[in-house]
Amino acid sequence: MSRRRLSASTLELLDEDLFLAMLRFERKRTERSNRRFVLMLLESDEFTKAPTQEKDLLQAVVAALSGSIRETDIKGWYKRFRVVGVIFTEVGTADGKSITNALLLKVTKALGTALSIEQVNNVQLSFHVFPDAAYEHGDRGPSDSPLYPELTMDGDPKRGSRLVKRCIDIAGSLFALAALSPVFVLIAAAIKFTSKGPILFKQQRVGRYGRIFTFLKFRSMYFRSDQALHLEYVQRLIAGDGEPHSEKGRKAVIYKMTNDPRVTRVGRFLRKASLDELPQFVNVLRGEMSLVGPRPPLPYEFACYDIWHKQRLVVVQPGITGLWQVTGRSRTTFDEMVRLDLKYANSWSVWGDIKILFRTPWAVFSGEGAY
Repeated sequence: MSRRRLSASTLELLDEDLFLAMLRFERKRTERSNRRFVLMLLESDEFTKAPTQEKDLLQAVVAALSGSIRETDIKGWYKRFRVVGVIFTEVGTADGKSITNALLLKVTKALGTALSIEQVNNVQLSFHVFPDAAYEHGDRGPSDSPLYPELTMDGDPKRGSRLVKRCIDIAGSLFALAALSPVFVLIAAAIKFTSKGPILFKQQRVGRYGRIFTFLKFRSMYFRSDQALHLEYVQRLIAGDGEPHSEKGRKAVIYKMTNDPRVTRVGRFLRKASLDELPQFVNVLRGEMSLVGPRPPLPYEFACYDIWHKQRLVVVQPGITGLWQVTGRSRTTFDEMVRLDLKYANSWSVWGDIKILFRTPWAVFSGEGAY
């Protein structure tokens, strides 16, 4: 079957560009309304083959879908001539597994009625609940996020810029680790001789697409400090009830605890000078972080996020420094910090990263907003 004939026989399917635009629209609507949707993908190599029966596989699938989905649901080409997508809008408040099981039963029943067993076996079904599936913890990457097809390597308009960004990350991290090696030795000695415990502090953090990775810092707290105090603080902060702090005539909310009893004397100096962050150059070399990007949250911070907060972990890798660090650092409210991260994520460029890197030393040396 020619592609012209294939297109003419599937007039009920939205074109790929329009369908993906609707997918982006539904993501934004869910961010505002908190009403989830499900993306169903049906993939088969048979969709492009010539028909061998009165109705070919693609026509039969489209007919089955038309009789089993609502008028408010959206169907179209997710990948032209290969993957058909259906967006089930506003699917309710049940848990994602229950919703996808119900949809799977409904769709497979419709396909089983319209298709032969051989045809059914040629169609691969997958379900992706937004926002649940977009931020699952695990070893994921851009190509593993069907809910964000525009961010895959094939569809990324900034693919070249990302390659340059990665080269800058590698070169900058290698240079920093080599140049600052004497500082590493001095800090390690100061930590070792002033408090018990390891020199490095290893912590699980949430990276891009919800990937969990091991985040490295110089230890600034007493060994085995209780995390309950910070957890309670983070919950209040994200809810908009952080620690009030008066600065230059305005009332701000501190993103970090200003009087954390868990911090050692050496640790307080390291935090003030941001020297505790230096081991993160290793995270950058590993590809888990970038020199510039949003700060990676703790898993229990991430669990408190609203849907729109999570967008800061989608477009770019987390970074050592970023827009909010060089503008507000810890003086901003949590929502203001997220808005700055989103502003960066939506407009980042290589030149913009370079400007942020040049502004970072002044933000560090001035010490404003650092605790």
